[in-house]
Amino acid sequence: MTAYVYMLRCSDGSFYVGSTRDLAIRLHQHQIGLGAAYTTTRRPVELVWHEEYENVGLAYSREKQVQSWSRRKRLALVEGDYEGLPALARKDFSRRRPPTGGTGDRSRSAGPD
Repeated sequence: MTAYVYMLRCSDGSFYVGSTRDLAIRLHQHQIGLGAAYTTTRRPVELVWHEEYENVGLAYSREKQVQSWSRRKRLALVEGDYEGLPALARKDFSRRRPPTGGTGDRSRSAGPD
């Protein structure tokens, strides 16, 4: 059964990410205050992004992934900047140091002088 993951922009500028089987009904629920506790006090909401999946499990997995993203990364998704998404990852692997041989660098010799 088809399912969706979606992102709403709330009236305070924050984002809400959710998943559902019926996107139109879920959006209506959010608009009338029955969607989620988070959006109830942040209405009106605007649908700014969604994806369709073949089942609820896949949509839920994607929901959890997008929920863990930074605001900048979510904005890139909304703007369709798919090429820029990897650069916005929270971990910066470019700063990793090369391996040092297992025990680290030693400035002095290990034996007696």
